[in-house]
Amino acid sequence: MIIPCFNIMLTFLSLLLLLCQSSFGNDTTTLYDKFLYYKHKYKVECANEKITDNFGNGFDSLYGTRNMRVVLHGVAYRGGANNFYNKYEKRDNHNPLPTEGLINLTNQGFSRAVYLYSKNFYSSKKIFINDSGSDTLIYLQNSGMNRNDLKSIMLMVLDIINNKIKGPVYLHCWNGWHQSGYISAAILIQFCGLTNEQALKYWYQNTDGVNKGYENVKRLVSTFILFNDITIDDKTKKSICPCLEKK
Repeated sequence: MIIPCFNIMLTFLSLLLLLCQSSFGNDTTTLYDKFLYYKHKYKVECANEKITDNFGNGFDSLYGTRNMRVVLHGVAYRGGANNFYNKYEKRDNHNPLPTEGLINLTNQGFSRAVYLYSKNFYSSKKIFINDSGSDTLIYLQNSGMNRNDLKSIMLMVLDIINNKIKGPVYLHCWNGWHQSGYISAAILIQFCGLTNEQALKYWYQNTDGVNKGYENVKRLVSTFILFNDITIDDKTKKSICPCLEKK
């Protein structure tokens, strides 16, 4: 029987994840070590800087992603799936991440990837273990288009913030512009204190100019309301929140 509830699936898969925790954390590392580790690794300070470009190039160990950008340092990243421009597994753009991309994210210590559409998600493997057998990535589907699903994403992000051995999440759509922009804008409002106006500007600035239409997504960014029971302290906020725009 297919269980449509995202929360039930997440709970089940999270139990599986306990069998194989991230190799990053140990008794001597802190949450702030994790945040700095990824910040230095990807060498981006601001939310508009790209780790991989529109063709999936720029950081070879993350090939399979596309237009990848930071949302929260060491916690959440956004982007697309490199299908149409893929040099090895070219296919239609309207697909989930290629297998290579999921494996590469796993080997980079990511604990989650979330496909923000549903098309062809059934065709993807859902659990990946890295080359050393020490890290596990779970691949989920959640569009965040209703309040409950969006809260599930926020709680996932909060869990990664608070758990030093849990690697980041990669939130992706097809191109890394529109749906991932909406979810990321909401995350920046929730955890970094952006206003809705600032978040909408952020959404526009990170569509690479492809922003005509998408009125429903723009409306969702403009009307997003904070979840009052999801908070972080100021020290953590300062450590994970990126600058918005590199001049």
